[in-house]
Amino acid sequence: MDAVRRQRLYFSILALAILAVIGALFFYPLKQNFNLFYTPSQIAKGLVAAGQSFHLGGQVKKGTIKQNSNNLQVAFVVSDPQHNVLVEYEGVLPDSFREGQSVVIDGCLDEVGIMQAKRVLIKR
Repeated sequence: MDAVRRQRLYFSILALAILAVIGALFFYPLKQNFNLFYTPSQIAKGLVAAGQSFHLGGQVKKGTIKQNSNNLQVAFVVSDPQHNVLVEYEGVLPDSFREGQSVVIDGCLDEVGIMQAKRVLIKR
């Protein structure tokens, strides 16, 4: 191998190493802010720890919506075919929120296993 080819090889290796470092520096912080989508069955299996922020997806179970008439607190159950998760939320719900509606809830589990919702989204 002559000197020109060796120099090109070293330059290529150096360029790839620099790109790898830049990629790692860019994607590593994103890993910490990544919220996963879980179903009630996955939560029942213990895949989510208390205090961990995540998205819960499922349907609002019929007959479970309980609103407090004095404030904006509401509790309801999100379910899939096998399991249920109790959700507590304080705030204004979307206009189309109703029983049987598919929802995505953003929040975290408390120590008892009740999801404390920060945001309620409707799936259409």
